[in-house]
Amino acid sequence: MKTKIKILVATVVLTLFMSGKATAQGMPTYDNTNFISLVKQLIESGKQTAQMIKSVKFLKDAKEAIEKVSSVVEQLRAVEEIGQNNQRLINVMQNDLQDILNSPYIKPDEVSRVVESFDAIVQNSLDTVDFIDEVLSSDYLKMSDAERAEILKAKELESKEMVVNITTKTRRYKDIISFRKMQDKINNRETEY
Repeated sequence: MKTKIKILVATVVLTLFMSGKATAQGMPTYDNTNFISLVKQLIESGKQTAQMIKSVKFLKDAKEAIEKVSSVVEQLRAVEEIGQNNQRLINVMQNDLQDILNSPYIKPDEVSRVVESFDAIVQNSLDTVDFIDEVLSSDYLKMSDAERAEILKAKELESKEMVVNITTKTRRYKDIISFRKMQDKINNRETEY
C-alpha cells in the first residue's frame, strides 16, 4: 500500500510540474459550409435588389403615364364643360332671345342694344372655341400638358362666366318685359267698379 501511495503522489507531483509547460497544439477547424451558404444568400439578395430596382423603375414609368392620362382627361373635361356652356348659350339664343325680341314690351330702339349685348357674348364664345381648337390641335408654342390644362381651365372659367352673364341678361330682360306687361295692365285696366 505504501507503494501505491508513492506512485499516486509521484503521479500528482509530475502532473503539477508538467502542467505549467504542457500546451495543446492543434489546427483551428474551418467550416466552409457556412461561408458557402452566406455567399449564396448574398447573391440571392443581390438578385432580389436588382429586381426591386426594376420594379421601382416600372412603377415610376407607370406613374408618369397615369399623370399624362390624367392631364389629358382633365383637358377633355374642361373642353367638354366649355362645349356644354356653348350649348347653353345656343339654347338661350334660340329660345329666350327670340321671346325677348318678339315681345311687344321691348321698344324698337332697345332691340339693337339687346342684340348687341348678346352678340358680344356669342363672339367671345366663338373666339374661345377657335382658341381651344388652336391649343389642342397644334403644340401651341410647345407648351407642356400642365400649361395647356391651365389655359383650358382659364377658358372654362371664362365660359362659366359667360353662361352666368347670359343668364343674368336674359333674366333682366324678362324682368323688364314682365314689369312693362304689369304696367300695361295697370294703365289699361277698367276703372268701373
